[in-house]
Amino acid sequence: MATNAIDQTRRMLSLVTYLRERPGAHVQDVARAFGITEDELISDLDVLPMCGTSFRGGDLLDIDTDGDRIWWHNPDDVAEPLRLAADEATALLVAARAVATLPGLRESDRDALVRATAKLETAAGESGAASSRLSVTFEAEGGVFADVDRAISERRRLWLRYYSPARDELTEREVDPIRLFAVGHTYMEGWCRLSEARRTFRLDRVAEIRLLDAPAAPPELELRDLSAGLVQPAAEDPEVVIEVGTGGRWVAEYYPHDSAEELPDGGLRITLRTPDPASLRRLALRLGGDGRIVTPPELAASAREAAREALAAYEDAV
Repeated sequence: MATNAIDQTRRMLSLVTYLRERPGAHVQDVARAFGITEDELISDLDVLPMCGTSFRGGDLLDIDTDGDRIWWHNPDDVAEPLRLAADEATALLVAARAVATLPGLRESDRDALVRATAKLETAAGESGAASSRLSVTFEAEGGVFADVDRAISERRRLWLRYYSPARDELTEREVDPIRLFAVGHTYMEGWCRLSEARRTFRLDRVAEIRLLDAPAAPPELELRDLSAGLVQPAAEDPEVVIEVGTGGRWVAEYYPHDSAEELPDGGLRITLRTPDPASLRRLALRLGGDGRIVTPPELAASAREAAREALAAYEDAV
């Protein structure tokens, strides 16, 4: 199941309490208790030592593991009740109010955040009152969200100028919106009149949006199950093999894949499937010397040519 930042934060807060009560806990037991893999647990443990009771970097959690057991060396140092400075309380309150307005936030999480903000305001006293004069808004995505939400409720078509990272270009298109959903980012699923197919649009990539008078009339479509994540390659999608060095191992974390074999130099040989192999040319350019496309050969040749053109353009510029 895909894990978003809120899920991970909730888990890590619980993990702190769990580890405090179980010094020297075994990695295997903790992972089983939280319903995650040992690799996911180790990833959380890599983040916890950067957390603590002060925004200014003091009193960080001294937690480490030898791969078998987990040790927390300073639990008593961070056990004292938290005392926030005025600027810390203000920053927390402003951030909390901003996050509470984000589209796609679960209602249960939004309600919990509002309750926590109210308690923090009471505890902060004058600092809390001062923070109410400050605000942060997410106008671009928030405005797009409002227009899409209105179009869905009024069954109206939308006109978009949309940035496609795969082609690195802005396109204009008319879309019959179907639904809004959040998987890490906020997305609109709709019937695209340009491609005459179902498409998914990330709201922060919408450069311009307008509601049209034309009624939205998408065809009857079965909604996709997104519980396993947004990208779910099909078995019939073309297979792509990428080899990455140690600096490119992150690809296996961000791209759904069939397999990731260890290479002698510490890299990975990653096999994945995608309905649009050409979209991986940008990945190859981003990897640079840390990776290469192995198959299919025509995609590998295309990526090499794109790299040569990019290098030539850079040399001409300097």
